[in-house]
Amino acid sequence: MRVHAITGGGGLKLHVTDQGPEDAPALLLIHGWAQHSVTWTAQAPLSERFRVVALDLRGHGSSDAPQEVDAYTDTTLWGDDIHAIITELGLQKTVLVGWSYGARVIASYIATHGQDAIAGVVLVGGVIAIGEAREPWMMGASSPALNKDLYTSDQARLLTATAQFVDQCTYAPLSRETYGTLVGANMLVSPLVRRALFAGTLDCRPVWQSVTKPALVVHGACDSIVLPIVGQTAAETLPNSSLSLWDKTGHAPFAEDPARFNSELAAFAAKAHEEAA
Repeated sequence: MRVHAITGGGGLKLHVTDQGPEDAPALLLIHGWAQHSVTWTAQAPLSERFRVVALDLRGHGSSDAPQEVDAYTDTTLWGDDIHAIITELGLQKTVLVGWSYGARVIASYIATHGQDAIAGVVLVGGVIAIGEAREPWMMGASSPALNKDLYTSDQARLLTATAQFVDQCTYAPLSRETYGTLVGANMLVSPLVRRALFAGTLDCRPVWQSVTKPALVVHGACDSIVLPIVGQTAAETLPNSSLSLWDKTGHAPFAEDPARFNSELAAFAAKAHEEAA
């Protein structure tokens, strides 16, 4: 695995990893709210065919974590982060894969830098709006927006709420190792950053309507964080998309059934790369 420190929007340093042939078509994996690049550990086998790139979003993991709310509400900064990774690593025919909040990051990139550098878009339990643009029907009962303890500075309450949130991300329990890793990764994100991520406002739907590249929407039918109707709406809004709705699956299909997810992603990416050639 190769590790990079890439200068993103506003001069912020981003922690980025990649594996697989450097001249292979790229998959850029973008994790969700309060998560980490280790989210995508089970996607490592895809590096046999693709260049698999993952980052810690600004404020997460080993990336810089500014203490100003504006560093997390500016759509241009999010877009510049992704642009910097694609440009500095010279990624080819990139398929952007965004989990949950990662969909907001992809929308920010397309809004600020267009679609020329990408081959396709994959949304996994993706949000379609945040802030004032988010409507009640978009949030499930386990949405982090509804649990104040996920933003507290009281570490005991924060840890309990975070452990519960990670548990709510899946329909069936994760392995002990994976669950523990994700709880630890979530705890690396400060309450300030957690709050700031939802402080801005963005409606992704106008961006999705403009997307001409192929898109795949993967959503768990039992997702209690971002409800399945959100995935269905995203698929209906993206002009050239397909919806893969998984039974007995929650908010993290890639972790709940990695083999199926990797197969669907590989098939989609291969076709998108072929069309982009």
